[in-house]
Amino acid sequence: MRRPEHIIISRTDSIGDVMLTLPMAGLIKERMPGTRITFIGRRYTLPVLACSAHIDQAIALEELHDVGDHAAVIRLRRLGADAILHVFPRRDVAAWAKHADIPVRIGTSHRWWHWLTCNERVSFSRKRSDLHEAQLNIKLLAPLGLDETLSLQRLASLGGFTPPPADEIVGALLRPGFRHVILHPLSQGSAVEWGLERFNSLIAMLDPARYRVIITGTAAEAERYRPLLAGTGPHVIDAGGKLRLDQLIALIGACDALVAASTGPLHIAAACGIRAIGLYSPKRPIHPGRWGPIGADAYALVAPDADPAGDALAHIGAITAGMVMQALEQ
Repeated sequence: MRRPEHIIISRTDSIGDVMLTLPMAGLIKERMPGTRITFIGRRYTLPVLACSAHIDQAIALEELHDVGDHAAVIRLRRLGADAILHVFPRRDVAAWAKHADIPVRIGTSHRWWHWLTCNERVSFSRKRSDLHEAQLNIKLLAPLGLDETLSLQRLASLGGFTPPPADEIVGALLRPGFRHVILHPLSQGSAVEWGLERFNSLIAMLDPARYRVIITGTAAEAERYRPLLAGTGPHVIDAGGKLRLDQLIALIGACDALVAASTGPLHIAAACGIRAIGLYSPKRPIHPGRWGPIGADAYALVAPDADPAGDALAHIGAITAGMVMQALEQ
């Protein structure tokens, strides 16, 4: 197969999924210097993609939907891409790519519509695999000659992720001389959550003389956590619903640590190189072996003796505030 000069990566789900796909782009750039990468993602994830040195162009899925199927096909054809990687399978994107005559169309063999739209199909099961999500993504590169399993440390080095500088709004949340810890207590239902009471217990352990605690989340999430967490001390700042995503990324990059369940901000923190402490159940398929943060200072906490066959909510609840505090201070 001729080496592609322009590759489209299609990953149209959540922020965390996109973060764990960036090492794929980094590996392509490393092994195929000069290759252009266009990324199709959800509109709200575009600020994440703007932080990666490996993404040359980002297109919002919503833009393609807005113009209709025919115009979407023309838009993809005009990109002049040699290959497309369907990392998150979508029937509409797969159909557009085929009708756009993209020469190499790669997807998993486990989606029936890929048998109609892809000419390179890779057979592997994400659900049954022991590999991490970032490692599983790399398997789709096999038709391009990149068929290998890289360590998580190696993958973490390939993200090419740099947060934007803090603007005035973000800068106003920071104070010199303090260790800044972000608590991101909710997950919009994408992960099993630790519970607001446990976050409250953690806040009580964080010495106001040493720590500045910043609570983040969407405006809707802030309405949920605010009655219990906001105003719990002079060192606690409520930033919920007050930051755009690019500002949240800048804040994460400027802080020292972040505590969250398996969410996008956790993976952003890991990519920024700050201490990223994830709260996990060992239950498949949500266990940290599949979804843990990858980075030089990233940790996935699981309660001792948690039975992988047990209840995920009980697993998370068995993680104590003391365990998290120890991870923050080690």
